[in-house]
Amino acid sequence: MGQLIAPGLGAALVGGASYLLGKNIIGETVMFTKRRVFVSFDFDEDRALKDFIIQQARNPDSPFNVIDHSLKEAAPERSWKDKARSAIKRSDIVLVMVGPKTYRAPGVLAEVSMAREERIPIVQVIGYKNGAYTPVPNAGRLYRWNWENLKNLLG
Repeated sequence: MGQLIAPGLGAALVGGASYLLGKNIIGETVMFTKRRVFVSFDFDEDRALKDFIIQQARNPDSPFNVIDHSLKEAAPERSWKDKARSAIKRSDIVLVMVGPKTYRAPGVLAEVSMAREERIPIVQVIGYKNGAYTPVPNAGRLYRWNWENLKNLLG
């Protein structure tokens, strides 16, 4: 529901509110598992971004785990799409790492379409400090990459 109100941020806010409501109703803190994040990125241009987000997922206070299903080599189109859809279905959220050409990367556009079809929330984060970036169509609002944003969006 939060995804419909404000893509990305709405889901994070609704999730946080439900946690607080549950905590108040039962009077105790419940341990939640980390959210499973599928990372979508421009394979030809921005592979380093995926590695950086995996490193951040290893922080002790990280509320998310990265599901690393990126192909290590070229694969037939059909096989790649089947594997990507399967991984997206097992994810709680899709994180699009945005670089200069991501908005037109065929693989990213396909993964965003799959996430929409599977009703998996999507957020997109600017992968680099400097530059003007075009959001990926149909992937929601574009956020700056900083630790607080990641914890709020992916937590």
